[in-house]
Amino acid sequence: MLALDLGLLNRRPHRIGYREALAWSGMWIALAAIFAVIVFFWRGHTSALEFATGYVIELSLSVDNLFVFLVIFRYFQVPEEQQHGVLFWGIVGALVMRGLFILAGVSLIRRFEWITYVFGAVLVYSGYKLLRQGDTEIDPEKNPVLRLFRRVLPVTHEYEGSKFFIRRPTLYATPLFVVLLVIETTDVLFAVDSIPAVLAITLDAFIVYTSNVFAILGLRSMYFALAGMMDLFDYLHYGLSVVLIFVGVKMIGSHYVHIPTGWALGIVISVLAVSVLASVARPRKS
Repeated sequence: MLALDLGLLNRRPHRIGYREALAWSGMWIALAAIFAVIVFFWRGHTSALEFATGYVIELSLSVDNLFVFLVIFRYFQVPEEQQHGVLFWGIVGALVMRGLFILAGVSLIRRFEWITYVFGAVLVYSGYKLLRQGDTEIDPEKNPVLRLFRRVLPVTHEYEGSKFFIRRPTLYATPLFVVLLVIETTDVLFAVDSIPAVLAITLDAFIVYTSNVFAILGLRSMYFALAGMMDLFDYLHYGLSVVLIFVGVKMIGSHYVHIPTGWALGIVISVLAVSVLASVARPRKS
């Protein structure tokens, strides 16, 4: 689907319109729903429910990541027609990195059960930090990987279309590659929160990875669909922080209290729905 998206349907870089992005977002969500049905008939009710719960958690956390991507694109003044390609390659890198994260996480939990307490504590702390961050400004220039990269390779002052590198006569990186580097390293930080959150639902690596894949695949089109609506969700980060804390507590207490996956899915959806409705009903004054 990624190859079809960029290689055929979006071969020429262009500005992604609201309707086009909304149609792609609907398609990705529909594909995830179809996959859940396939899992239901293939692996049974429990696996399908675990996939749905993991997908909702990953998708909700991904929506919060869109705020960061928007800041990064605005900070580097990335042309709108080039944002699609950056997000595409960012997603390809995320699929590889998260696959490694998931394999490592599942192996650690199965070998050392006490590691679940560590993952749970990370989620609770992440939720608390997100709860307190409010409107904290994000400065991409503080990214340590970016600062190290600029010492190694020179960067051109202007964008060179969709090119990441150019020769003049020595090799230069373009600002577009710098943006991709910031997106990729930022996604590593996101994975630290999102992967343990799904591992709290199931240790089935197939379910964990596929729920991540579907959430990430829809992230690019969802970015363009929500880019103009970011200011509507003033209270979303409160809902996400509650979700992270809830999942973290669930992970810590998993050896003592069993919360059915269906209940967990219902709680997550309810918390997110309340935060979105509160954002729409009572928007904060700018």
